[in-house]
Amino acid sequence: MKFYVLTIFPELIDNIMNESIMGRAREKGLIDLKVLNIRDYTNDKHLKTDDYCYGGGMGMLMTPQPIFDTYKAVLSDLNNKDIGDITDSDVIDLDNESIIRPHLIYTSPKGRVFTQEVVKELARCNDEDKAIAILCGHYEGIDERIIELLKPDEISIGDYVLTGGELPSCIMMDAIARLIPGVLNKEESHMDESFENNTLEYPQYTRPEEFMGLRVPEVLLSGDHKTVDDWRREQSLIKTKEVRPDLLDK
Repeated sequence: MKFYVLTIFPELIDNIMNESIMGRAREKGLIDLKVLNIRDYTNDKHLKTDDYCYGGGMGMLMTPQPIFDTYKAVLSDLNNKDIGDITDSDVIDLDNESIIRPHLIYTSPKGRVFTQEVVKELARCNDEDKAIAILCGHYEGIDERIIELLKPDEISIGDYVLTGGELPSCIMMDAIARLIPGVLNKEESHMDESFENNTLEYPQYTRPEEFMGLRVPEVLLSGDHKTVDDWRREQSLIKTKEVRPDLLDK
């Protein structure tokens, strides 16, 4: 899986994606992540990437030119062409099949909600030999003309607002990459997790058998796999009904 991240804080992305399972996946070559600093593509001599909003209002807005040219660099890399060979028409002509395009995501609170079903949908980009590029907004967001020209898939990780799209981009890449064969130690290890079957995961325990007066449920010590499976399914349904009954409607 090939990821591109367009951001003004590249170190934040690398610091997160170089650790733990994602870091090991990068080392093994299971995911290819390229982080592009939007400031490297601005025409402003002071490396500005933001400006005041037309019509007034609080906060700053990311300007279109640096974002547009950073995305042009993504197309350059993906098509193995010099960036000078990628024209503005190549960028905005979305029907031009001679240009390989990534699935472009814009992290936005106005977008569709990032669910496990969306994760599975995006993970299929890997089967189609298609890269994913994630544009991280900041401040008050990005100039609307970028959305009109590039038509990104706007995705929100929840009904709240963050200071930037860097954390959401890492969350998305983490969730998607986990479904790539070889990223997890056992390919089936994600199958019983929360949301896989529109239920929440059952409670789990490890040693010691007793801690602070609380014991591991006897059924888990029985060695009877069918009984354990039945108990886990029951506990999963109970937890889902208590916390997320809306999932059961599905």
